[in-house]
Amino acid sequence: MASGSGAAPKGAAGARSATLKRCLDVLRDASNDSEQFAALLLVTKAVKAGEVDSKTRRQIFDAIGFTFPNRLLTSREPPSGCPEHTFRALGLTLLACFCTDLELAGHSQILNKIPTFNDVLVSPCDPDSTSMIDDAYQCLTAVMATPRGPRELVTKGTVAALCHAYVNGNYGSDRALTLLLGLLAVAEAKCWQRDAPHLLAVLSKLTEEFLNAEDMTKFELCELLPHFIPLSSPLTRDSKGSECLHRIYKGLAKILGSKLSHSQRDPALKLAACLMQACGPEWIPAGSTGSKFLALLVNLACVEVRLALEEPDPMDTERKKEVVTACYVLMEMGIQECLKEEESLLEEAQKMQLIRIMEEAFGAIIYYLRQVTEEELQDPFVFASVRILGAWLAEETSALKQEICELLPFLVRYAKKLFNSGTAEGLPQAEGVQAGLASTEGSVLPQDALRFLLPGFCHLTAEDRPREILISEGAPALLCDYFLHQWKVLTSEPGSLTPLTSTEMSLQTACGIFLNLVVTAPDLIRQEKTFCSLMDTLLKALPFLLPQKDHLVLAANVATLGLMMARVLASSAVLQETQSTKEFFGATIHFLSEAHTAQADPSSHQLALAVSPAYASAWGDIGELWFLGMQALAGCVPLFPWLPQAVLQARWLEALSEVLARVAPASVDFELVAAFQGVLVELARASKPCREVILSHNGEEWANLYGMAALEQCLSEQ
Repeated sequence: MASGSGAAPKGAAGARSATLKRCLDVLRDASNDSEQFAALLLVTKAVKAGEVDSKTRRQIFDAIGFTFPNRLLTSREPPSGCPEHTFRALGLTLLACFCTDLELAGHSQILNKIPTFNDVLVSPCDPDSTSMIDDAYQCLTAVMATPRGPRELVTKGTVAALCHAYVNGNYGSDRALTLLLGLLAVAEAKCWQRDAPHLLAVLSKLTEEFLNAEDMTKFELCELLPHFIPLSSPLTRDSKGSECLHRIYKGLAKILGSKLSHSQRDPALKLAACLMQACGPEWIPAGSTGSKFLALLVNLACVEVRLALEEPDPMDTERKKEVVTACYVLMEMGIQECLKEEESLLEEAQKMQLIRIMEEAFGAIIYYLRQVTEEELQDPFVFASVRILGAWLAEETSALKQEICELLPFLVRYAKKLFNSGTAEGLPQAEGVQAGLASTEGSVLPQDALRFLLPGFCHLTAEDRPREILISEGAPALLCDYFLHQWKVLTSEPGSLTPLTSTEMSLQTACGIFLNLVVTAPDLIRQEKTFCSLMDTLLKALPFLLPQKDHLVLAANVATLGLMMARVLASSAVLQETQSTKEFFGATIHFLSEAHTAQADPSSHQLALAVSPAYASAWGDIGELWFLGMQALAGCVPLFPWLPQAVLQARWLEALSEVLARVAPASVDFELVAAFQGVLVELARASKPCREVILSHNGEEWANLYGMAALEQCLSEQ
């Protein structure tokens, strides 16, 4: 019995195969369209019944090719007594059959039918045409899986067709949504660039459902909505987009204000984090309801972080990492809002409360990072945790001081490991959004932990204990290597430097760290060999940077750091009287001498000393560096015998004398007088020609006028 029951299907399959073979023979040998059409009907019947394996599919394609389906798709006259779409439906069935072969799905003859498939999705649907729609979806899904497919679908209008099918609730609209999700996953920016109005219509429908749903659909939509919130094209610029955001806000406020299980709260927190990444806090309305909602969001995020990291559930680790990463985004927004002095959504009392709650959450993050093993170092969640800690340390280093000091060795080792593995790969990559936080351009390392730790390290190197730990862990050498690498990244752009990027910000912050070290640990600068490489780079960097537009802040950092280091490394080989050394000092003189000018003062009808127009917008960032640079230049004059000659060549003394003689002394504050006097005294002492230029330009008179007693004395000495 057993063998008999197994034989029947085999026999049936054999019979079907024989029938199909006869049909294919007829197709090959058909003498007219009628014979071909009859055989084709039998073939498509077999195809629809799912009785075709991959080998037979190939045989069908070899027998038919693309020509006949193409004719069927374009034919406008169905056979007598057949429905209007008969030929078209047959053609689509054949193409859907071919598309199940991945090689054929990517064929140009299939790709150029994409507009036809789109038309089928958006045409009015009657009961006879549902199978055509199924076939069109099958073709589009197959194309999507090919290497060229997604790009072809986007450029040939499939996004608009899918949006239309979904918004109008056409037959198969659930498949339209699935395909849309797939396209957005691989080509979000392009989709929004080309089809923003259509995608907004889908988002509008989804957000209305989200706001009105009173069952589990609400939480399913929480999972779905993030896919339709673009990072590249902020929704806040569009009135329809703003309406969508407001509906999501109201829906989330309703959810998060209720008692929820974790499975319900988690998608809501992820959706809120997604909106924060895309739009900042702009989607939250101002006023007390908005401030309460933001405070609640940050509060819930902190609680979630503490629960997940202080009492982890080994069975639930991976899912929790996703939620906690979303919570990090909300905490980062909380930090930024707490720092805002104007236009913050939060009130002062809320800020104080949130800072305390965040402190507890950061305690949990530090606790978690201290448990991280060597095997876990590549985990994107560790990176996300280090990044959010960096955001906190950038603003707050007085809280949790003991815990931070204990974690510093791990942070340095972790940053070093990622930096070394990143530079070894040597390939420019965006730093992972898989780490759960939006990345900004400019970083060329796969996961650039140092970029996020630099601001915190800048604060910590100003304090004795953390600085000692950072030095003992080898942070200065790592930071020098990092600076040299980021400088290469910045200057690898063809032509002029690009506008301000995270790379440039990193270089500026690294300069701040090195300035702290030069002041507090000069012996380290002398002993650590990499500082000579850094000095060499600074010498070449400044002449390159100064003529560039919009890079004055970085130039000021490089000039001042270079001068401060030159005082410490004056006797080293890198600072001998070479071309690059002279060019560097020439550039520093240019930077320092161009900072001030004489301007008309409307209130007194006299000239006043003012910051030069080219420096004015950046003065808040570079003013302190300029004063420090003046002090450092004064210190360099006795150490480099050729330096006074460079000052004379730049004709700075003549220009400064002229300005000081013309402006009202009351317009030059005490700090500026001290800065000018410091440099002038050293030049007058070190160089007779400098002293003579100052004297010949009425130096004694204006030195007396400005109360520069040390300069007066120096000029009066023979």
